[in-house]
Amino acid sequence: MNFSKQTVRDIDVDRQVVLVRVDYNVPLKKDGSIDDDLRIRASLPTIKYLIERQCKLVLMSHLGRPEGRDQSQSLAPVAARLSELLGQSVKFIDDCIGDKVYQTVKHAPCGSVILLENLRYYPQEEADDMEFAKNIAKSTGANLFVQDGFGAAHRAHASTHAITQFLPSFAGLLLEKEVTMINRSMELPARPFVAIIGGAKISDKIDLIKRFIDKADKILIGGAMANTFLKFKRYDMGKSLVESDQDEVLREIYDLAAAKIGPENVDDFLVLPKDLAVSTSIDDPNQIRREVSVDKIANDEMALDIGTRAIDQFCDIISTAKTIVWNGPMGIAEKEVFSIGSARIALAIAANNESVSIVGGGDTADFVLKWSGGDESSFTHISTGGGASMELMSGKKLPGVESLLDAYGHRVVH
Repeated sequence: MNFSKQTVRDIDVDRQVVLVRVDYNVPLKKDGSIDDDLRIRASLPTIKYLIERQCKLVLMSHLGRPEGRDQSQSLAPVAARLSELLGQSVKFIDDCIGDKVYQTVKHAPCGSVILLENLRYYPQEEADDMEFAKNIAKSTGANLFVQDGFGAAHRAHASTHAITQFLPSFAGLLLEKEVTMINRSMELPARPFVAIIGGAKISDKIDLIKRFIDKADKILIGGAMANTFLKFKRYDMGKSLVESDQDEVLREIYDLAAAKIGPENVDDFLVLPKDLAVSTSIDDPNQIRREVSVDKIANDEMALDIGTRAIDQFCDIISTAKTIVWNGPMGIAEKEVFSIGSARIALAIAANNESVSIVGGGDTADFVLKWSGGDESSFTHISTGGGASMELMSGKKLPGVESLLDAYGHRVVH
């Protein structure tokens, strides 16, 4: 599938001042250091491409949800890590608009990299404010804009949408890769296509589930989401996290599945766990993992992971898949005792060398990277975007992509 927007490869960028929207919304440890630098590393191909063409790079990003100028949400640690990864100095400016930004960019040499401070220090960023975007463009003196922050591309914010009204706007290499990989997997999958969906809430993923019903050959359901499905099928889920107001949605889901493959085949298509790992507490440091059939959960127990029988069944299905898309962990994966289901799923995907595997962003990507010790090579693609990847998989348009110049009628910036 061809990418529908112009990219940095389509234009003459040599020695231009390029404003790049990256997604450096990285998790931080309590001491302020970076816990996972996937999103920083993912931005390197575009940055290096532009450095090689002697551009002045001005990078902008958000981090967290700060209330005003919260220094614990500063991008300064990101500048230090980016400098290490690039092997060259990255100039950090403690603002994203104003004369300090203008003067720094103006006097910077070609081939230099500048990182602006957290965009969300200004409420105008999330308001998609035109004046704020215009101020960013003016302060940086940029000739063109490159959108490479896939993880923020589903938001119509000043740095993803309004900015495109003031500068010729193109896709970066990461954005192109993310959109192409996800769209190809959803639209032109090698079959069997197995979708694995977990996490907490059906209500957050209704459109994604419906798209999987349309596109996939099997859907494996785990996490707290499975609890709600099982409750709908009249199982007593004890103290498990369950969405009690989703019966109408679930009826629609089952009706769509029945229309596709026949009512008698629905349970082989929407595959629920046969057993679950349960506990009476999430926070007890002496937790014991007890596994029970789905019809044997006690009133004081909660389901916190899929059980061994479910793991084996899911892994058998994964082993024969040619396309695998995984969005959402199988349990409380941050707790080691309840991460077994997610770990075994990750292993099964990694062991299937014949498949194209896409790991959705957010919690699933975080888990997979910790499980693999940061090694991404066992998976075809680990997405840097949680909400963005989910919306793209659901078939939705992303404002941060739609506002870029189309791939026809190229405009070359000089």
